[in-house]
Amino acid sequence: MSTRHLVPIPPATMALMASKGMSQNDPILMRAFKKEAEIEVWKRGSDGRYALLKTYPMCRWSGQLGPKLREGDRQAPEGFYTVTPAQMNPNSSFHLSFNLGYPNEYDRAHGRTGAHLMVHGSCSSSGCFAMTDEAISEVYALAREAFAGGRRGFQFQSYPFRMTAEPPRWRRSLRNAGTMSGRLPRW
Repeated sequence: MSTRHLVPIPPATMALMASKGMSQNDPILMRAFKKEAEIEVWKRGSDGRYALLKTYPMCRWSGQLGPKLREGDRQAPEGFYTVTPAQMNPNSSFHLSFNLGYPNEYDRAHGRTGAHLMVHGSCSSSGCFAMTDEAISEVYALAREAFAGGRRGFQFQSYPFRMTAEPPRWRRSLRNAGTMSGRLPRW
């Protein structure tokens, strides 16, 4: 039986947590940005506030920007999902993985279908978020230790891209073309 799910948090990450006033059992929050192909892990510190701990690269994510709509569309989801200990998979065919819990209540209310949407290792994806085995091992350990601290779940937020003050290029293109002064059409 494999023990890869028991790999400890690396010493460098433990030192980083200590420097930010965080412990291994403090709660976590994850944010994925599809366009940038990154997953951030945020952790609550001793002051009760969340701060960015680390950013991990994704090898791959499936589909295009935009939400997953139906089973088999090979699209990675966008939205807010709760991951519980029961969704952690230490015996994954993709090194280690955890299930996002797609579809959530919002997705179901909008008729979206699908199942088994994961964050996993092995750098291969057909609807999931794939990381290197080394990265998923560390992320998995951070989640495992947060659960060991008594947490019943953590939030995984999936975004199409980083929301910044800088207008997207497509909006600048509309403005440059003189279309609606750069405003989006009213659907």
